[in-house]
Amino acid sequence: MAHPQYTQLVPGRVAAIIPVSDITIASAAYRSIFGLKQTFQNGDPVGYMILEGGAAELHLSLQPDHNAPKFNVAHMLVSDAAQAHKACEAQGFRIIKALKDQDYGLRSFVFADHDGNRIDVGQTL
Repeated sequence: MAHPQYTQLVPGRVAAIIPVSDITIASAAYRSIFGLKQTFQNGDPVGYMILEGGAAELHLSLQPDHNAPKFNVAHMLVSDAAQAHKACEAQGFRIIKALKDQDYGLRSFVFADHDGNRIDVGQTL
């Protein structure tokens, strides 16, 4: 139950921050697969970058010593999960869970990017 003092609070944008060991390689891969465009970068050398496309916003944070967790760090809806699956494989991303039509109404799969970050990708059926 919401606390009465916060009932007027309306959340705004929320974006996943993905830690990466090489921001140039990671941004090129995500841009290639999902058609995202770079809209912001910070630092010299670049240590933080924002990629956007459609309703998606993905933030990349340079973390050279990053150790990826064994759980999904983000969920992304796409218009064509099969196409995204092929593009992830072509980019060298490891497929953690195979492309499958789920009983909860999504065609989905899970990939691990070059840094081991797991992202669940789904398409509404």
